[in-house]
Amino acid sequence: MPVRRTLRRALLEQLTERFFEPGRRYTETEVNAALSRCYDDYSTLRRYLIDERLLSRSPEGSAYWRSVTA
Repeated sequence: MPVRRTLRRALLEQLTERFFEPGRRYTETEVNAALSRCYDDYSTLRRYLIDERLLSRSPEGSAYWRSVTA
């Protein structure tokens, strides 16, 4: 995982486009399965995607979706 934010952001944008369709909702299990295909620490990737607002999460954490800005 790149330390520099600009490189990390570019990588996260590519992952978002590759694994998540706009308008579709995903369970946490589906998100984890997709992210684990490219990085063992999928929970960190998921957190980065949410922090960068590339993925959104429902208040109770049961659904994830690709953010409009992605």
